[in-house]
Formats: sequence, C-alpha cells, structure tokens
Amino acid sequence: MNDMGSEVFARAESTGVSRRDFIKVCSAAAAAVGLPAWAGEKMAENAAKGKKPSVVWLHFQECTGCTESLLRTSHPDVGALILDLVSIDYHETLFAAAGKQIEAALETAKHAGGYVLVVEGAIPKKQDGIYCIVGGKKAVDSLVECAQQAAAIICIGSCASWGGVPSAAPNPTDAVGAPQILKEKGIDKPIVTLPGCPANPYNLLGTVLQFATFGTLPKLDEKARPLFAYGRVIHEDCPRRPHFDAGRFAAVYGDEGHRNGHCLYKLGCKGPQTHANCSLLHFCEVPGAWPIGIGHPCVGCTEQGVGFNVPIHQNLPIDKPTAPMAYPGTNEPQGAVGPIAAGVAGLAIGAVVGAGFVASKKLSKEEEQ
Repeated sequence: MNDMGSEVFARAESTGVSRRDFIKVCSAAAAAVGLPAWAGEKMAENAAKGKKPSVVWLHFQECTGCTESLLRTSHPDVGALILDLVSIDYHETLFAAAGKQIEAALETAKHAGGYVLVVEGAIPKKQDGIYCIVGGKKAVDSLVECAQQAAAIICIGSCASWGGVPSAAPNPTDAVGAPQILKEKGIDKPIVTLPGCPANPYNLLGTVLQFATFGTLPKLDEKARPLFAYGRVIHEDCPRRPHFDAGRFAAVYGDEGHRNGHCLYKLGCKGPQTHANCSLLHFCEVPGAWPIGIGHPCVGCTEQGVGFNVPIHQNLPIDKPTAPMAYPGTNEPQGAVGPIAAGVAGLAIGAVVGAGFVASKKLSKEEEQ
C-alpha cells in the first residue's frame, strides 16, 4: 500500500478505529445501496489511495438534522471516518472557519468543479428568495451557481428533496425542494433525492461512494429516489406486519396491544404510504432505532403530501397489501420443514395476503364512517 493509504489507515487507527472497522464502514455503505461486499472493499481501497470524492455541502431552510444524524452514526464512528472517505471542501456546520475564509473555500471548490453537491434544506421562492440568505447570497442563487459546476447533486432529507417542514401549510416562504428550482433554472445534472427527516446516513454515504468509485448512481424511481431505499413501502417489511395480517391492532398508546407490539395502523401509522427502508436499515446501527421500533406510528416523513401535511393520527388507505419480504411470522413453528409443510406454508401465505387485503378494506371503510 502506498504512503497515502498507510497515512489514511494510521489516522483512522489513531481515533481508535482499526483497518477492519474502516473497511466495515465502506462495506456497510456498499450494502446500503445494494452493492456486493467486494464493492465496499473497492471503496475502501480508493479512499486509502486518496481517491476521495470532493463534496460541497449547502445548508438552506432546515434544522441540520441530516448532518447531525450522519455525525452520530457509530460502530464504528462514521463522524470520525468521514474525512477519510470523502473530501468535504465546504460545509458550514463542520468547518472551523467562518466568514471570508469559509466563503473563499467555497469559491475554490466551485472553480475546481467536478464535486458532488449535497443540498440540505428547502429553498424559499417568495419575494425572490429573500427568506434564506447565506454569505450575502440568496439560497436560490447559491444553489444554481454550485449546481452548474457539480458532477452530481444529492438532495438529502425531505426539505431538500421536496420542501419538507418549511413547505408545510401555509408555507409562508413558498419553500420548495432543490429539484424544482434546478428544473425551473434549466440545470440538467444527475440528481438523487434522499427524503427522510432525517435521511439515513448510510443511504447518503453509499450513494456518494458508489458515484466516486464506479462513476454511476443507484437506479432511481420517477422521483429520483434510489430504488434500493425507496422501492418498497414500510408496511411491506414492518416487523409489526404479522399483527396487521392477523388483525391485531393497538387501539391507544399503552394498551395491551401496544405493549405487545401489535400493529400501529389504527393509531395513524403512515407506513402503508411511505416509501423508505427504515424498517430494514435502522439508524446509527441501533436495533429498533426508528419510529415504529420505539412504539410510535410512522409519520410519513419521506412522502410529499403526507409528511407534515396529514395529521399524525389520521389513517391512510393500504396501497400494497402484499406479502412481507424480510421478517419472520409472529408465531414461528419449530422443527424441520418438509415438502408438505412447505406447500401448506405457501397456501398460508396466500391466505395471509388475502386477509391483509380484507383487513385494509375493512379498516378504510371504518375510517370513512
């Protein structure tokens, strides 16, 4: 390994992170975007060689929650490793510098170009965008200037993706997501949206490292969301889904059903309408670290028109009463499974899907009455 690679690993080890943990972070990032283990090793190899993607990170109308979520990722500490995986050439929250120094760093990065532009926060349009000014420039102007020199643009969090909290009614500043501004300004660059409040940091890290290592972006849906993270709704893979299929629901917080982990649909869970991988990729590598995992219904934070718009305890229709993909049943039988049992299981799954569909219809009718 060259001197720079040794220096990267030595710096990581000085923070208490081993080479094995360094590679583990890259492997986790690769797995998050659906890439095989060897892709994570390639990402680590490139980082060790100093081939780190340049990142310019802009803050607009937001709470900095996406940055804070990234910094609090652990096992190992991604906050300690992030500077060894990517080259953050501008970030208002992480920079020690301020004023003219930090603005000079941004100008240097823009002059070099070819960076990954990460946008955090919504952009106000009302009164020509005067409601968000950073470094003497309106948010809309800074976004357009930086986007023109970027190789790719990643909108992290719901605010940057579609407006998020700032765009909630009555939306006094006419806040919108970065993609809308870029489309209006005729900026034609690869755009990825990672909605969430906050977005899972591994979804970001995996996307950035894939682009830097292979020059490609994950496969996206019609809203520019990576299919690996937003291809399924939470309801499909929720660990409480077996209770939904069996008709077991929590009616109020703290009741027997709630304490026993029953489905939270009747409490207003937006999981049936929310595209995200929260149920499969928990936050900060802590099992159960996501809303439903701690006993609260999903609020639909990734979905425009749902998150911060529909009341938390209001029910939504079940769009996809499909069979689950990733969790065991609530009462798994023990012992060996023979071919006859497998056939019976297939019939049972079909019955469960049908029961789920019937339950969803029944619940929707109940809510209408």
